[in-house]
Amino acid sequence: MVENNHAPTLSFEVFPPNSQVGVENLTDTLDQLKGLNPSFISVTASNHKLNYEETTIDLAKYVKDKLHCHTMVHMPAAYVTKEDVSSILNRLEKMNIHQVLALRGDIVDGFRPETDFKYASDLTKFIKSKKPDFTVTGACYPEVHPESKNRVDDIKHLKDKVDAGCNQLITQLFYDNEQFYRFQEECEIANINVPILAGIMPIVNRKQALHVIKNCSAHLPKKFTDILDKYQDKPVSLKEAGIAYAVDQIVDLVTNDVPGIHLYTMNKSDTAKHIFQNTASLFELEPAIEE
Repeated sequence: MVENNHAPTLSFEVFPPNSQVGVENLTDTLDQLKGLNPSFISVTASNHKLNYEETTIDLAKYVKDKLHCHTMVHMPAAYVTKEDVSSILNRLEKMNIHQVLALRGDIVDGFRPETDFKYASDLTKFIKSKKPDFTVTGACYPEVHPESKNRVDDIKHLKDKVDAGCNQLITQLFYDNEQFYRFQEECEIANINVPILAGIMPIVNRKQALHVIKNCSAHLPKKFTDILDKYQDKPVSLKEAGIAYAVDQIVDLVTNDVPGIHLYTMNKSDTAKHIFQNTASLFELEPAIEE
């Protein structure tokens, strides 16, 4: 494992809300996240391009212009054309946003995908051809993409993505750090030498926990499932234990020289603040929160 001689980065992910109440809540969340001095805030996108400009792009503009934070825009390859991407990149450049997370994206029932970009690597290559100075980030799965044949095939496709121009990678959520370390080693063997940021999603309520168990292929260690079992009917205890588990993960990852932590906030600033307050010194950050 290559030693990281620089302080790790801390970044956050938010998603566009689908109601006015959600907009108001997210505005408050973003104001709080700004005070945590993130390296960047990423803004997710729907898996189809419906209202993409009015949701993802406009929210990214708010983060950049109002909060003065570096911003990363998610872009699903399955539902954009080359013309769409060229237009979006030009708009982002005018907004002084130069970071894109290039994804394949899920195929959504009722929405026929476009055909210009079959894989995220195709989108990455196109973005780099149009805007070579943009930072393009790719997604990766420490425990194998659900659609991959096996680990070898998954790493091969990831290598293609990096060779197409990805500057860094962000992992899908995981709850077993050993799986991440194994993945790092496999990437090194495959000569994938870009930074890999660890994606962490704290479990803070039972509904979220059940969703993760149902839809996530990540290995759930006994220590993790014990928390879910013991506190499933104690929401306050489950939230505190879930945050503590995430803090333990982050401490271990930073101790082992992870380049950065990307926190999936679920638009909840209190969780992000709690984790920040318990780990800020690891990132050599100073809180800027008004108590």
